[in-house]
Amino acid sequence: MPDQGTSPDPHGTPRPCPRRGRRTTALIAGAAVLGVLAGAVTGYAVQYQREPTPLPPLAQPESRYPKPLPADAKTTARSLSAHRWDRTDGDLRELLVKKPKGAWTLQKADWVDLPDYAGSFGAPDYIFEGLVKSKFRRAATVSWWERNAIHVTVTIVQFRDDERLETSKFAADQQQYMGDDDWAGNKGSAIAGSKSGRTWVFDEPQRNPGDEPYYEARAVAFRGDVFMDISYDNNSGPVSKKAFEALVKRQLELL
Repeated sequence: MPDQGTSPDPHGTPRPCPRRGRRTTALIAGAAVLGVLAGAVTGYAVQYQREPTPLPPLAQPESRYPKPLPADAKTTARSLSAHRWDRTDGDLRELLVKKPKGAWTLQKADWVDLPDYAGSFGAPDYIFEGLVKSKFRRAATVSWWERNAIHVTVTIVQFRDDERLETSKFAADQQQYMGDDDWAGNKGSAIAGSKSGRTWVFDEPQRNPGDEPYYEARAVAFRGDVFMDISYDNNSGPVSKKAFEALVKRQLELL
């Protein structure tokens, strides 16, 4: 009778029994799986008892793009389009200067449409036409009273003008008549930090029958595609040039 561990071979050479080989292999594989599971359970149990280990900070690859910079006097239409970052692309009302403490709000920072802004001038039809030709986009305004004597109105107007040509033209048109005797009566003063902006403190007050005389000042400037217009009236005495120019500077810095 042949041995149970071998099968007969015509050449007389014993060979392993296939059935027994498969059973041995299955037992070994099962033991390996149980060993892996036991090791995993032990590892989880050990890790559960440990305090959490903070992960190291992730490496931050450097950005291939430079951080955007605000537009300034050197900004061109090409550079502005290449890395588009401009505060005036947001809510224009947020760029209006805040009223000082104690002042009474006459008009909170809000939008003003083209006809209403043009209507604030002595020749509204002419101003309306000029704004349309200059590609008027939108405008925002704010106004307040200080000490029941000083009335301030600040308006900023944005044009659809990447090259600034139309914006500067409208600003120049507003500046050219301010030195006349019917207006400020002087050449005004340059605004620090602005190549084109000017302020005027009127030489003579406005006198209307039955009313107290009031003294006037105005500032006109532009930066990028935004035109700035500030009127400053005082019905209790001459305008403080220092206080007026400080206000103008604060507004210009916001643009």
